Amino acid sequence: MSRRVRRRQRQQPRTLQVFLAVVLVLLTVCVLVKAFFLKAPEQKAAELPAQSAASDTDSQQSPEEQAAQEALRSHLERQGGFYTILLSGLDDDNGGSDTNILIGFDGQNGAIYGASIPRDTKAIINGKKHKINFAYNSGGSELLADTVSEQLGIPVDFTVSVDLNGFEALVDAIGGVDFEVPIDMDYDDPYQDLHIHFSKGMQHLNGQEAMEVVRFRHNNDGSGYGTEDIGRMQTQQTFLKTVAAQMLTVSNLGKVGDFVKIFQQYVDTSMSLSDMAWFGTEAIKMGSGAVEFSTLPGEWHSSDGFIHLDAEETLTLVNEHLNPYVEDRVMEDLQIPS
Repeated sequence: MSRRVRRRQRQQPRTLQVFLAVVLVLLTVCVLVKAFFLKAPEQKAAELPAQSAASDTDSQQSPEEQAAQEALRSHLERQGGFYTILLSGLDDDNGGSDTNILIGFDGQNGAIYGASIPRDTKAIINGKKHKINFAYNSGGSELLADTVSEQLGIPVDFTVSVDLNGFEALVDAIGGVDFEVPIDMDYDDPYQDLHIHFSKGMQHLNGQEAMEVVRFRHNNDGSGYGTEDIGRMQTQQTFLKTVAAQMLTVSNLGKVGDFVKIFQQYVDTSMSLSDMAWFGTEAIKMGSGAVEFSTLPGEWHSSDGFIHLDAEETLTLVNEHLNPYVEDRVMEDLQIPS
């Protein structure tokens, strides 16, 4: 055997060791990068009332003041892994928010709950009575989140607003959706170049078709859901649950990056890239069975043209599904206009 062959044989094990070492290092780096980017998002910190100058520290407070301060701290203690997310759908080209859903994301108990907020809900915005969707038109996601937070007595950790192009792209990214269209739909709006024509029953919808179905309110002859806005919200909720059933599968774990790219391009959000990846990954782990929807309870008043929230029923819904605090909210925490 030649000296060159013997040298090659001696080098092969060493080359294999180097290769395996490089692979091990790369795997370690991947794990560390994943751990860094997929850490749990930060929660919005509760703001305690400012103390008076004479009571800057607990030691300078009276026992009664200290007890009151401690009770307030306890009342504002956050649950670990619980987040609130305000999702807004931009339904026209005028900067309007026509669909608003407050989501309670319970990471510890594996539950995702969405409460639709009727766009005609009565709200006090800048000291005046308005329909709640006026908040987005007037001050964007920030003012809308502040308005919702004030009414329900809970913070909004993150805001997400999605335009029509983003909605279509997401549906197309998962290959379309099989959806039971609830009623015959026959509507045309040449001003918006919007034409909605579907027969009642199971349909396979691409992104544009899905957008048309969830935007539908009534037919050209005025027929439709009967309760126009409520019926449309129910269709939206059913559709979102159907989308969740298709998206939140283990097979889509590899598509989280694609979903994040769509979010970056079409979605205006207060979340960071790592926040989006964390929520997406956790939601897929939970599965679509963890997702539920309802609508904030209220009643239409023809006298003023608003939907008035039922304060007691709303408080119950908040405590059961949307409350990020350890302690239940009480009626004094809510500011629902009568």
